[in-house]
Amino acid sequence: MAWAGAVHENRSQAGGCRPGQPWAPWLEAGAGRYVAWMTTFTEARDNADAWLVQPRALIVTIYGLYAREAGGWLSVASLIRLMAELGVDEAAVRSSISRLKQRGILEPRRRGAAAGYALSRLGRDILTEGDHRIFDRPRARPADSWLLVVFSVPEAERQRRHALRSRLTWLGFGTVSAGVWIAPGHLAGETADVLERGGLSGYVSLFRADYLAFGDLREQVGRWWDTERLQTLYQEFLDSAAPVLARWEGAGRTEGEAFADYVRALTAWRRLPFLDPGLPPELLPAGWNGLRADAAFAAMRERLTEPARAHVLAVSR
Repeated sequence: MAWAGAVHENRSQAGGCRPGQPWAPWLEAGAGRYVAWMTTFTEARDNADAWLVQPRALIVTIYGLYAREAGGWLSVASLIRLMAELGVDEAAVRSSISRLKQRGILEPRRRGAAAGYALSRLGRDILTEGDHRIFDRPRARPADSWLLVVFSVPEAERQRRHALRSRLTWLGFGTVSAGVWIAPGHLAGETADVLERGGLSGYVSLFRADYLAFGDLREQVGRWWDTERLQTLYQEFLDSAAPVLARWEGAGRTEGEAFADYVRALTAWRRLPFLDPGLPPELLPAGWNGLRADAAFAAMRERLTEPARAHVLAVSR
């Protein structure tokens, strides 16, 4: 599996892997819920529409949202029709399916005369893993403890170091120093599970800690996390969400349009809850737009979920 192939090594010691840089784990979606772990599928390029993504990312979103209701399977014909609603042609769909098959996410399977693809066990696990973070992510309180990860990986195993850093970035950790990463304490269980499944726990020690001194904690948070970059990513999402929400304030929109808008929105949104560790509001910069982005995504989800699902059911009959 080539999840870690896009990880960068040129991170500053105090900065870790900054939001928006290439990183290994998946971010994908689930039925009314969402996913975890992919490489470059949802990376927004600077000065580009935040909702322009690779077809593979859209396919994973569709499988996560709708295929699990049907045993994890979709016919190729239905998927081509659905992806056409997103402006993706048949050749690109087939190429993307092939890549997902190679990565072990989809498996070819026929139902009667219909050719199709089903989620593999790995694909199902990936989707399930991200559901909680994307649709019901917790936010820490000021009195909560911190989670520290201290690690040391031999130079001869630098690929494992890359993998470890990418997993921690995906979990939302900030960087105190080269081998000391920090996150809110509520991520302890999730962190332990991810590191154990990735075969990385042998390099790591986990600690719960309180911040005692020195320096203002809010200022320290700004050093440990690139909150400015995360603000930019949230603003990109808000800028793209605003016209979508405006279109849906009135009547006259179709179920197909709801499907296209919701899949694009969810595909763009899914990486943000993983880059954002859920810090207490009191420690966030003034005017933190992550809360407005939360509200915008929730509004789109409430408005678009049902008509989008109705469209998929009609297409896949």
